[in-house]
Formats: sequence, C-alpha cells, structure tokens
Amino acid sequence: MSLKEIGQRIKSTSQILSTITTIQKQTVLNDLANAIINNNNSIKSANEKDLVIAKSKGLSSAMIDRLQLTDDRIQSMAVSVKEVATLHDPVGEIAEEYTRPNGLQVQRRRIPLGVIGVIYESRPNVTIEAASLCFFAGNGLLLRGGSEAFHSNMELVRVMRTVLKTYNLEGVIDIVPSTDRANIDEMAKMNDVLDVIIPRGGEGLIRHIYSVATVPVIAHYKGNCHVYVDKTANINKAIAIVMNGKVQRPGVCNSLETLLIHKSISNKFLPRIIDKLVAAKVEIRGCDVTQSYSDIVVPATNDDYDTEFLELILSVKVIDSLDDAISHIQQFTSDHTEAIISQDQISIDTFIQSLDSSAIIVNASTRFNDGGELGLGAEIGISTTKLHSFGPMGLRELTTTKFVVTGNGQVRE
Repeated sequence: MSLKEIGQRIKSTSQILSTITTIQKQTVLNDLANAIINNNNSIKSANEKDLVIAKSKGLSSAMIDRLQLTDDRIQSMAVSVKEVATLHDPVGEIAEEYTRPNGLQVQRRRIPLGVIGVIYESRPNVTIEAASLCFFAGNGLLLRGGSEAFHSNMELVRVMRTVLKTYNLEGVIDIVPSTDRANIDEMAKMNDVLDVIIPRGGEGLIRHIYSVATVPVIAHYKGNCHVYVDKTANINKAIAIVMNGKVQRPGVCNSLETLLIHKSISNKFLPRIIDKLVAAKVEIRGCDVTQSYSDIVVPATNDDYDTEFLELILSVKVIDSLDDAISHIQQFTSDHTEAIISQDQISIDTFIQSLDSSAIIVNASTRFNDGGELGLGAEIGISTTKLHSFGPMGLRELTTTKFVVTGNGQVRE
C-alpha cells in the first residue's frame, strides 16, 4: 500500500471518531494501556534492535537515553495513556455561546483538527503520546518516526492497531512503514489527506519540512532554554534549579542550555555552580569572566549560545544587567522556555513582559514546561509556533472550533 493510500484510509476511517462517545474512547485507551503492559517483552525486544544499531553508529549517550525503553518507561507509557483517558474530552465542548440582536443563537463548538501527520525523531515514547492524544481528541494520525527508533515504533503501532481492530477502528492510526527520507517530503505535500503536520526533532528536520511543506505546519522547534540568575537570587535555590535543568535529563527539549549570571552575584555563585556542574560531568563553555573562575571552562562562541546541545554541555555568560540578559535571550531564543531566578518583583515583571517564549518560568526549573507538569495531561509536544497553539499541546490544542448558528426563520436583509 502506498503512503497516499495509507493516508486516505486514515482520513476515511477517522471521520467516525468525532461521533463516538467519550466513554467509548476511554475504553479503547484503557485497553491500549493494558496491551502495552502485556506486550512489554516484544516492545523491549524491538527496542533492543534499535539500541544495537544506534550504539554501532556511535550515537551520544543522551540520544541513547532518549531511545531506550526500560521496564519503567514502558510502564510509564501505559500510565500516561490511562491518564489521558481521565482528562476532559474537548470534542463537542461549547467554547462560546451568545445571541445576536436578530435572535440568532451562535455557538462555537470544539471539533477535531482532522488528520494529523506527526514527524519525529528518537523517542519512541512519542508514538504512544501522539496516538493517545490524537485519538481522544478525535483525530486520525499518520506517524513517521526516526530511523533510529524504527523497530520500536513499528512494534508500538502494531500493539495499538491490534487493540483498535477489536473496535473496527484499526485504520485511524498508522505509521510510515519505511525509513526512506523521501516519505517525509511526500507527507509534507499530502494536502488532500493531512490537515496539519507536527514535526518534532532537530533543527535540520524542522527547517527541511518548512522548506518543502504545503500542508500547514505547527513546529516543535529546538529548545534553546535559558536561566538568568539575577543579582537578588537565592543562591541555593539557583544552584538546585540550574542542576535540575541541565543534569536531570539533558536530552530533552526543556533542558537548560544557556546560563546567564548577573555580575554582582558571580563571585558567590559561579565557584559553587562550576564545582557542581563539573562533578556531574558537564562540559562548561563560558565567557571570559566565567573562564577566570576555572581552567576547566572552555571559551564559548556565539554558536554555542545558539545551540541546543541535548547533552551534558552548558554555555555560561556573566552579564552586566537584567537588560543585557533580556537582550541576549532575544538574540538567541528559540521561543521555547526562559527562566529567571530572582527575589525582586520588578525584575521578574520586566523579564516576563519583555520575553515572549512559550513559557516564562519564575524561580523554578525549565523542566516544568511540559504538558503533564502544567496540568494538561500528556502532550504531543511543545509548539514554538505562535499560530494556533504555543507551548505544550494537550488535548484542547489538538482541536479547533466550528460555528453552529441556530435561527427561527431569520433572513439577511
């Protein structure tokens, strides 16, 4: 079956999704969660094939971490599906309602986006996250995972489609059964099938899709996330926040990549944070001032300040003022996540008002820009595109609205 035929089958089959009940969708999702647990061994076996290939190609430890499916991560995938099933179903929700002077009753009701194409790299968890969210929001889904996770993704989709088949819904979700990169270009032009494409991955992938796509794109671009330690920052809290943002999971998009430090606090803060980072095996690339505190710090370039490392590398810069911190972020931001550590409300308010990334975080880790952490349940990703959706995309962000207008014989004059 050709890619276009797969897409057309998804479009045809998924039209029923907007009419099935919330309870029916919850039943399917709970069955899927159980199936993931019951197929733990086959999922790990498929994942091991990918890990062997990835290691032979010399992928970084952070990329291996993103790819690996342990027992705990498979269990977490099942739990996340069950959690999605407990969320409020947005389909059919009345988002707005009012009556016009001529008596027309106007409603805006939530409807699915349609058929979504998700193109992504590395993390096979995305396969389950995207499928559970798109299904519950009433959307068909065509997946195209990265070649490094091919066997894992194929097995996860097999498990999902086996569950869906028992409800005559097998065709609503499918995956491109090939690693041929030409499929990406073909998907990007499938306007007669796909209503939107959501790409998740590296800068090269996103830029390529933008260059070839005729289907509308909601980009989940790189996360060049910043933390600014203000002159009034609580140093102990700042150290904990920086370490969590950089070290907990360096291979994810909301991890910390650039640390900015006000010069008046650098003497107290830099020696301690450098020691902590070095102990955690973080490579530090810093400005001249940062280098003066340790011989282990290597010089930072503008390319470093513009890079999403996704590994244990951190760029550091000592700056003269809050305004300088804001200017630096505005120059290098990817519109993902920026955080300020400060006890001065004026500085905090200025930081919030001056920057327009998808999340501005005050006195907490950048790792909190996440659908689950922000109360959305699971997420399909974090959009850095301001049109339609900005930030973590949960269920509601996978819907749009239509007008329903009810009259009593009115005609337009």
